[in-house]
Amino acid sequence: MHIHDLIASAPLDRGGAVPLFRQLYSRLKDAILRGALAPGARLPATRDLCRLLGVSRQTVLAAYEQLTAEGYLRGGVGQGTFVDAALPLARQEKPAPGLLRPLPERGAAIAAAMARVRSHDGPVRAFRPSMPGLDLFPFDVWRKLEMRQLRRPGPHLGYSEPSGHAPLRELLCAYLRASRGVECTPGQVVITSGSQQALFLLAQLLLAPGDGVWVESPGYQGAYAPLAVAGARLCTVPVTAEGMDVAYAAQHYPDARMVFATPSHQLPLGTTMSLARRLDLLRWATDNKAWIIEDDYDSEYRYTGPPLASLQGLDRAGCVVYVGTFSKVLFPGLRLGYVVAPPALAEPLARAKAVVDRHSAIVPQAVLADFIAEGHFARHIRRTRDAYGERRETLLDALEDRLGDRLRCGPSDAGLDVCAHFKPGRDGRLPDEARVAQAALAAGIELRPLDYYANGAAGPECAVTPGLVLGFSAVGPADIRRGVDELAQVFRAEEAASSRAA
Repeated sequence: MHIHDLIASAPLDRGGAVPLFRQLYSRLKDAILRGALAPGARLPATRDLCRLLGVSRQTVLAAYEQLTAEGYLRGGVGQGTFVDAALPLARQEKPAPGLLRPLPERGAAIAAAMARVRSHDGPVRAFRPSMPGLDLFPFDVWRKLEMRQLRRPGPHLGYSEPSGHAPLRELLCAYLRASRGVECTPGQVVITSGSQQALFLLAQLLLAPGDGVWVESPGYQGAYAPLAVAGARLCTVPVTAEGMDVAYAAQHYPDARMVFATPSHQLPLGTTMSLARRLDLLRWATDNKAWIIEDDYDSEYRYTGPPLASLQGLDRAGCVVYVGTFSKVLFPGLRLGYVVAPPALAEPLARAKAVVDRHSAIVPQAVLADFIAEGHFARHIRRTRDAYGERRETLLDALEDRLGDRLRCGPSDAGLDVCAHFKPGRDGRLPDEARVAQAALAAGIELRPLDYYANGAAGPECAVTPGLVLGFSAVGPADIRRGVDELAQVFRAEEAASSRAA
């Protein structure tokens, strides 16, 4: 193809958002890289090209200058403009689709680890699990605090310590001591980009490939991924009415090096670990020099009494690493979590944090520190606890009224969700979880089948009665009641379909 034809083959988009010189620059660069303009090829003079394209000479000059600065062109006044002869000839074969080479085993494991973890999609609706009520958050207050931080730029807006904003860590210590019985100093706190990053860092830091880790099944899907990426051997442990079955785990996996547990509020079953099991777990970890990761993700919300004391507060051997998050009590987009590490672990953890992202964003940390210090945090927790309590009662009453013959609710005295187990239908059979969840989604309500939380490696000892996990915190009472009405219709339709199939 003649060079003039090549350049003028498609008109420039004069109404587009991309400047004309950038369009011409991209077209010439692409032609050079794919070999349509070979090394040493002469380009038209700027005056000729601007007449050919109907653009100003400055547009052509700007494109040529950018390409010259990047090494694609050479030349000078009175010499003409050429594709640099030193460039290698472009390879003409058609590139293979996808990656040029497969990912190594470790890279493939990282890329696939979160495949089963679902993200929230679309507008908030009943019964989105594990989602706080964004309608209750004082965004106007947050905005004012944020603008105040940005109006006074200073050293605090530069690079920070990997462990996080010092005033926030101090305030967190005071809050956790008072509300959760956590024993700590500011030096033990490391601020992370959510609890997910905390779990990744702890798995990488504390586990060697092949180390066994006790995990609850059913349990939090997001915890399985960082443990698996670290090469851990996931040791699935059943959950009973008293929480993780410590005796079962100690008998079947005595050589494990870590325990991942949610003692205050187990996801998804809603159980609370009994004191006897907490003490047994601490005794086993102390005797076996194992770590316990205590994931305390939504303990602020307890509706039948004050929040329970943390497992970390009972630890006398320095084996419990306490992980918390602000995603449930504030809003998930904040992406702030924290770790309270035993003193000897805090500095290595902060150094590991620096490898991943140097430090979490400082402005949100500084705003959160002001939010806590000025009393907004405590007021927000009180307000949302009251609102979620009302929403919880609305859901439980509506389920009992409309679906009491089809669903049996599990423990619901804490958290943001209710686990509702199926009861047999008139034919004695249990509904299919996946079909009910899919039909509910089609009806405009969002929930998760209980099977979503199961670990694929778990045996029959971890099986639980099928059911659904329904969040009650994301929307108000009216939406909850409408959602239960829609869910009741789904059950009726599924029961009718089952009868026809029989």
